[in-house]
Amino acid sequence: MKYKITLLLTMLITFGAKAQLVANETEENVDNWPERIYDLTIDYKTVNFTGKDVQAMTINGGIPGPNLEFNEGEFAIINVTNKMDVETSVHWHGMILPNFHDGVPYLTTPPIRPGETFQYKFALKQSGTYWYHSHTGLQEQRGVYGSLQINPKETDLEYDKDLVLVLSDWVDENPQSQLKNLKRGNEWYLIKKGQVQSLDKLIAQGAVGAKLKMAWQRMPDMAISDNYFDKFFINGGTSQEYPDFQPGERVRLRFVNAAAASYFWLTFGGEDPMLVSADGLDVVPVEHNKTLIGVAETYDFIVTIPESGKLQVRATAQDGSGEASAFIGTGNVLEAPVVPEPNLIKNMKQMMSMGMKMGAPASKFNPSKNDSIQVMEKYKMDMGGMQMNSMSMMDDNMKKGEMEMDSTKMAHTKMDHSKMDMKDDKMKMSKSEMKMNKGKANMKMDGGMDMGEMKMGYMVPKDKVVGDNMKTGGNPEFNYNYLRAKEPTEFENDKPVKEMLFNLTGNMNRYVWSINGVPLSETDKIKIEQGEVVRITLNNLTMMHHPMHLHGHFFRVLNENGEYSPLKHTVNVAPMQKVVFEFAADETGDWFFHCHILYHMMSGMARVFSYDTPRDERLEGYPLTNLTNEADHIFTWGEITAASHMTELYATATNIRNQFALRGEYGWNKNLEAEFTYERYLNDYFRVFGGVNVENEGEDSLEEINTTAIAGVRWLMPLLINSDFRIDSKLRPQISFSTGFMIFPHLGIYGEYEYQMDFGWDGKLPEGQDFEEETTWQVGLEYVLSRDFSLMGSYDNRFGAGGGLSLRF
Repeated sequence: MKYKITLLLTMLITFGAKAQLVANETEENVDNWPERIYDLTIDYKTVNFTGKDVQAMTINGGIPGPNLEFNEGEFAIINVTNKMDVETSVHWHGMILPNFHDGVPYLTTPPIRPGETFQYKFALKQSGTYWYHSHTGLQEQRGVYGSLQINPKETDLEYDKDLVLVLSDWVDENPQSQLKNLKRGNEWYLIKKGQVQSLDKLIAQGAVGAKLKMAWQRMPDMAISDNYFDKFFINGGTSQEYPDFQPGERVRLRFVNAAAASYFWLTFGGEDPMLVSADGLDVVPVEHNKTLIGVAETYDFIVTIPESGKLQVRATAQDGSGEASAFIGTGNVLEAPVVPEPNLIKNMKQMMSMGMKMGAPASKFNPSKNDSIQVMEKYKMDMGGMQMNSMSMMDDNMKKGEMEMDSTKMAHTKMDHSKMDMKDDKMKMSKSEMKMNKGKANMKMDGGMDMGEMKMGYMVPKDKVVGDNMKTGGNPEFNYNYLRAKEPTEFENDKPVKEMLFNLTGNMNRYVWSINGVPLSETDKIKIEQGEVVRITLNNLTMMHHPMHLHGHFFRVLNENGEYSPLKHTVNVAPMQKVVFEFAADETGDWFFHCHILYHMMSGMARVFSYDTPRDERLEGYPLTNLTNEADHIFTWGEITAASHMTELYATATNIRNQFALRGEYGWNKNLEAEFTYERYLNDYFRVFGGVNVENEGEDSLEEINTTAIAGVRWLMPLLINSDFRIDSKLRPQISFSTGFMIFPHLGIYGEYEYQMDFGWDGKLPEGQDFEEETTWQVGLEYVLSRDFSLMGSYDNRFGAGGGLSLRF
């Protein structure tokens, strides 16, 4: 009897779920679709991938979680149980499904609290390779991800078997600790990867001038990936063997990049593979061996198992810091091509030789709540009134040498850069100055940072441009021109078009990432309306690749294939380049849009698209601010130095706009100075502060302690020089400067200079003396032993010379 009651309740719940879904789905009836049910459990588990025991998060005990296989036309019911002591969630990446089941906690779906089970329910009206992952904090980095395989009802592709290959990255360090270390600007990860651009390397490659140009723009060392990872995985291991495939069999390899922050170069042994699908949707098959797969993208390839030997599939981290391999078949290995490690200093020299202006504020002085449309309108005005809808907007009239801007048809545009007037970082160009040009210019950058053709021409002075073909995506390895949809993907001409410009912006020094200089915590939802086409221009003003993902929609990535431009759910935007995509606004509710590098998303590079429909009543009690304020979390860190001549303490608590700082110095000659300040960041580089300063008045004595109020401004100057301009309650002005750089891979040099004037407003100056002045300075060396420890030696004109140990915490 108990079993019958349970079964009846399950049937009633499932029927109710389908009934509710019908209202959210299309008119097609899903009541009679066959069900497929999976049970997933998220729990802690101790793992050891590197010789060190680490607590991970697993799905059904594994990393990755199980491959969930469905057939198109089935009804998915997935029960997710949380056995951890923190909230969790699951997002079904790339799936078209009811808004409530998308899985973004506090935005579309309630979080799964400890001990609870949440049932996700959706009809499978698509086929292809997709994946699922936690959308809570940094849990995805800890192991909460898996793959989705939806077999098509019918296909014209010929293959015998499937093999899902999930790529990922692993770090023993707590991901929250790694994010904190990125926030504090520590260079340890570049040092650990051997990629720090120290002075000795710059001299050896003749790049000191290029480095100074970079520093003048307040840019730190070049980096392809700012993280450090201990291992890179395919299906949870660095090397996997799949011997159960027979010679002559055609195998569909389904790749999922489930990494938290790593792009991979995919290379294959044997004959070139046939790329047949991207982001779950079939494309016109094309031979494509070396493929860059961005974070959160999926690609399907068909390979033929050779008569003798096994194929190696190599996934090489884009920054060259590691790789993983899968071997398919038996016999001698047919090795996959090796992608060389990129030369970051060479890349930097090439970029600076072009006069490229890098970076844009990640936190504006006066951020607009929703400035995407306003930014686009300003962009159009700066373009002389010409709509730059895409770098691929050429129709048949261009064959006659004419150019007509059609907002509904997108083909390929080639521009004469020599006609561009560069002023105030904007590109001004009239229609009469646009012309066809068959020239092509790529800037090859050693497998890791191929900057390709310049897409945003206004980033480069006109006398520095190395070609005159502005082309979406630049180099073929960094664009999607090899992807051609099987059917036309254009929208109906009568749909209204809403255009927006998203500048992808970031601050590497403080590790703040944003869109249009506004992080998620400082913006409102972006309102869109059903029935319109939303066209987004993504303009990357940073040194990093950004895989931008839109939940609940597929979008057209406009490329040279025009009306056959491919549909995707995640698009890579290469450094200093531009991508245009558009989607049909045909949903309801709110949908997340964000960079899928987990650490960038958690630092502010995200938005919410909203159809401005009523919020689901089931989200009552789950405030949206729990999601939107996540990037504004306060991070704390500090450093203490114990040396033979002095001791020093520095500690800070900071978020995007606010910072509390405590600093104290005590010399063994009894010189003491300490201060506590509150700072407000007005933008990335400029902040105002106020606080108190404590120091001893008499030399070599602690008997007379003087406390003063202080206020001033701090400014990160060009060449990465920190400056401090202040005045205290005794009206004494003071100015100070500090900076540092690496001279060898582990050895850095730093210096501080401080000058204070005392006009004797308190009457303490001797008669006839206008003012007193005091100058303090320090120069030192630091040898970085690890992320947390350094050896140091310095000379301070107050404390003398000495050395000791620094501890970062």
